[in-house]
Amino acid sequence: MKYLLMALLVAAQLNAFGQLDKLINDAKKAVGTPKALTKEEVANGLKEALVNGITKGTDLTSKMDGYFKNPEIKIPFPKDVKKVEDKLRQLGMGSEVDRFVLTLNRGAEEAAKEAKPIFISAIKQMSIDDAFAVLNGQPDAATQFLKRTTSAQLKEKFKPVVQTNLDKVNATKYYGDLISNYNRIPFISKVNPNLNEYATDMAIQGLFTMIAKEEKSIRQDPAARTSELLKKVFGSK
Repeated sequence: MKYLLMALLVAAQLNAFGQLDKLINDAKKAVGTPKALTKEEVANGLKEALVNGITKGTDLTSKMDGYFKNPEIKIPFPKDVKKVEDKLRQLGMGSEVDRFVLTLNRGAEEAAKEAKPIFISAIKQMSIDDAFAVLNGQPDAATQFLKRTTSAQLKEKFKPVVQTNLDKVNATKYYGDLISNYNRIPFISKVNPNLNEYATDMAIQGLFTMIAKEEKSIRQDPAARTSELLKKVFGSK
């Protein structure tokens, strides 16, 4: 009797497992295999990620101290004329140099407000094939693609914006005064570096730095994927 009960119990368990297995298989059939991403979904997902990154990146950089108090993108005194900064500080003009650096960054912060539509317009040029090429790339692959294909165009459009804003915050005047003071020092080789060129390059570089951080976040952090399309595209990897 004891062995009969054990046999019946084992048979019941096997039957239960069989029913469970059947239920699982039925559920899988009902759900079906996840639909593969279309080329359009991949392209749109990447473009959405870039737009999100650009929006956050430009919002961060265009606010007060967005550049100046962010050590990753703060624009320093032009490095190619570092001797100018060093010499002026030696002559007790450190406060003037600091004021210029502040206004230089203020100019970049003002210019960054104009950057968003320029970047978003550039994103629309990304082809479907380009989107697939960057989907499985490095954490900043999409940003690098954008930098590689649009930097020249962005610089052309961004340069007058930077110049306008440098003038607006008096950075151009302060810089001219500093260089004039330096060039009056006896036995010093005169310098006349292009401030607008430098500020434009550094401002754009800072924007790309922040955009790359946002792209990396979207790729690695599910919580950063704020739409179903982003979850589907980046969750499929």
